[in-house]
Amino acid sequence: MIYLKTDEEIELLRENNILVSKTLAEVGRHIKPGVTTKQLDKIAEDFIRSHGAIPSCLGYEGYPAATCISVNEQVVHGIPSDNIVIKEGDIVSVDLCTFMKGFNGDSAYTFAVGEIGDDVRQLLEVTKEALYRGTAQAKVGNRVGDISAAVQDYVESFGYGVVRELEGHGLGRKMHEGPGIPNYGLRGRGPLLKEGMVICIEPMITMGSRAVVFERDGWTVRTRDRKPAAHYEFAVAIRKDGPDVLTDFGIIENSLN
Repeated sequence: MIYLKTDEEIELLRENNILVSKTLAEVGRHIKPGVTTKQLDKIAEDFIRSHGAIPSCLGYEGYPAATCISVNEQVVHGIPSDNIVIKEGDIVSVDLCTFMKGFNGDSAYTFAVGEIGDDVRQLLEVTKEALYRGTAQAKVGNRVGDISAAVQDYVESFGYGVVRELEGHGLGRKMHEGPGIPNYGLRGRGPLLKEGMVICIEPMITMGSRAVVFERDGWTVRTRDRKPAAHYEFAVAIRKDGPDVLTDFGIIENSLN
């Protein structure tokens, strides 16, 4: 179901998404060699709760943590663990959600740990740029396929894979609402974008084959060829004057400098 939001509801969604950005910044400051993904999850949960929100991921369809933390070849939904220790040269995708004042926030960011290879750095840069290009198409009168094609065309020009099994989504009182926002598709196709829609655009891009494996834990998705994957996510309100990005990557990136 697609729900159109009022201006007041969009501001509540913005408040949540700014908190998500601040939480990602707090987690990012602690991503370093020797830290476990379970420790990072605890930092995120404590930060969210200290700001009067709750972590939407925790307990969602049985999910056991406050965050999804995916390392290297893990694409999304990696379960934080005491057994996963961050190493120099890793890339770490953190995806988390908040619930506060009746609405949700949702964003993801992929962090580089120390020095990473030039090929991996390019994967991160291209995936983030694909997010920006998709977001630029999130305006009244366009269709979901305009977003999808902008992402797909850009990343495939570098020879990267676009994961088909997972997609973005609407965001509001529920963490996942309609419409689905695939990262591949045709311009001019799909649901019409209308004033008041709020969507999450989240390219999930692989360095090699787009084929993925769903692990036995029921959550973790990794690349079949075990090459790295990157994931970035914006929450965006559809407005008459263009996309209104509710997420603030500046908060995250300023904290890392």
